[in-house]
Amino acid sequence: MVTPELAGTPQSPYRAPDKANASPVAPLFPYRRRLLATCRGEISVEGPLPPERLAALQMDPGLKSFRPPERQKEALKEIASLPRGAVVAALVQETIVGYVTFHPPDEFERWARGGLQNLLELGAIEISPHWRRLGIASALLETAFADGALDDYIVISPEYYWHWDLEGTGLSIWQYRKVLQSIMGRVGLEPRPTDDPEISSHPANMLMVRLGPRVPREDVIRFEQLRYPERPIL
Repeated sequence: MVTPELAGTPQSPYRAPDKANASPVAPLFPYRRRLLATCRGEISVEGPLPPERLAALQMDPGLKSFRPPERQKEALKEIASLPRGAVVAALVQETIVGYVTFHPPDEFERWARGGLQNLLELGAIEISPHWRRLGIASALLETAFADGALDDYIVISPEYYWHWDLEGTGLSIWQYRKVLQSIMGRVGLEPRPTDDPEISSHPANMLMVRLGPRVPREDVIRFEQLRYPERPIL
């Protein structure tokens, strides 16, 4: 799920990594930190954050789209502990006001059936309602994808309209969908067709995909088979 933001502000260049926040386990991509200049002051966008760093942070009370904030923090720590998991967060002092997660597809999902070790799911982007329309969602994605960090991966984001915060944003289903495509498109994700039953169950649902330029052709073919398992290979 992505919480759309309708306006952004200019952003400062990346800052040098803070060694205190680097994970002792090899991260999915190199730690980086940037400052986002907004009308409410600077927001630190950084990651991947290790579980111990996440444990020391507070969650903004507005981060409750999936579960209560403290329970969601536990979920973020679990994702950060995965060998191919990552959490990039937007921080105001020591409080998380937004985040994006990456992790392998759930083992029961279609996308895990191909055994692709370079397939990642963009699990969620959540921005607290108190901190929206400041460009945070775009900054989180740009930070994660900077410098070709995920060019070796196929990144997918299955989007279902029933997960979208239509009430909180005041957007229609189709307006929300358009904003999602715009935000994700800035880092190269594009809608791709599929016969996945859940995605196909409503025309607003979509599968957003980014094929990293360094992904081997044979893995791209295996992924295409996952989109349409019954379709013959040409």
